[in-house]
Amino acid sequence: MSMEKFARTLLVLITESALEKRLIADSQRLGAHGYTVHDVRGGSRLSTREALWEADRSIELKLICSPEVADAIAAHVMATYIPHYSLTLYFASVDVLRPEKF
Repeated sequence: MSMEKFARTLLVLITESALEKRLIADSQRLGAHGYTVHDVRGGSRLSTREALWEADRSIELKLICSPEVADAIAAHVMATYIPHYSLTLYFASVDVLRPEKF
């Protein structure tokens, strides 16, 4: 059985949990059709986020969308949130089977 694959972009945002609702609303307003959120822990040479108390919690927000939508969301996040919050973002190329979902 042959399956047709469609190219999309995975945009991953790792940030403070306080931003979850705003980032979801912004992403949907900018064209994302859906998202996945996970509670995460982690650290870097600068700090550690162990999620031991509410203000120390982090999330990983994943969005699969067109490259144009991913770029628009990333540009908005960079301009709006990066100056004030701990935030990491990255892109990956992915193939999907049901392009209408993304």
